[in-house]
Amino acid sequence: MASRSADPDPQPLPETVVVGRVRRAHGLRGEVLVESWSDVAGRFARGQELLLHRPGETPRALRIAASRRHGSGLRLRFEGVGDRDAAAALAGAELEVRRQQVPPAEDGAYYYFELVGCRCHDREAGDLGTVIDLVEDGGGLLLRLEGAAGELLVPFVGAFLVDVDVAGRRIELHLPPGLIDACTSTS
Repeated sequence: MASRSADPDPQPLPETVVVGRVRRAHGLRGEVLVESWSDVAGRFARGQELLLHRPGETPRALRIAASRRHGSGLRLRFEGVGDRDAAAALAGAELEVRRQQVPPAEDGAYYYFELVGCRCHDREAGDLGTVIDLVEDGGGLLLRLEGAAGELLVPFVGAFLVDVDVAGRRIELHLPPGLIDACTSTS
């Protein structure tokens, strides 16, 4: 049984939420192809403002001038981006919105960004670590935790879930005996 040491501070909710990524320039008039990760109707509609963000840089606001479906993604043109070179410079950047623009999740449902940064606790083992990522695999959703014992992947399923307190940044689990040892990364 792990020790129940003082609870390290969980990470706060992010101020912005990633809703897509610019894949590449398209055509000669400043359009870009975008991979959308949002199911909010109108998120990428003409007139909407998005934040373009690259790691290590300050996000910059861009307003959508034109939008249409393109295959499994979108084709967007932003105000002030008028040619292929300007569009190509956006490739690889993430598109974000302010957290307040994200509609509340339904009861019993959670956005991935709400879970990342939460501290996870097991009723028997105590502190398991902080959620650093969520992984979807064939068996369901896994929480990737980073804790004192290293990395741990645990199933995020109702059978093991006691409580999720997004505001308190805490997830309480009741894992079966032996599962923690089976889920601990040795790499």
